[in-house]
Amino acid sequence: MNATKHSGARARPERRSFDTDGPGQTARVGRRLAAWLAPGDTVRVSGDLGAGKTCFIQGICAGLGIAEPVTSPTFTLVNEYYGLLGQPGQPGQPGRVPVAHFDLYRLDDPASVLNLGFDEYLDACVCLVEWGDKFPEIMPSDAVTVNIEIGAGTRRTLEIAGDGKLVADLEAAAR
Repeated sequence: MNATKHSGARARPERRSFDTDGPGQTARVGRRLAAWLAPGDTVRVSGDLGAGKTCFIQGICAGLGIAEPVTSPTFTLVNEYYGLLGQPGQPGQPGRVPVAHFDLYRLDDPASVLNLGFDEYLDACVCLVEWGDKFPEIMPSDAVTVNIEIGAGTRRTLEIAGDGKLVADLEAAAR
């Protein structure tokens, strides 16, 4: 089964790699990404254990106005949060944004992800998926993809693929 919701909706994604010098800068890039997100968007984050996937997602959640602690749902498999999209009460701003944070590390097949109700979350939430490279066949074709490589000490290399303007904006945040 293919969960692709926007097949063909975007042109070929632009891909760039850049370095961050520690968790704060990695989270800052995630926070900057939040400005581009709305319900119906998916961000697939991959990398080795300890690479900073949760740190990056914590930055996204902070940028979406989520005040509660954001932890990886390694054992619960999915956490739900609600944040603010834009400034509350401003015309044209929908206000609260639901976020579904998935961790696919312990899952063995795409059916187990779909059994979590993954399809139902796709259009209603901003979906943030740790280990998002495990089951590409059920991920939206227009998902932003982030791969985090461990460097020396706290340095990380982020490879991000998505809309060209989005990628350029995130690169600016990493400087």
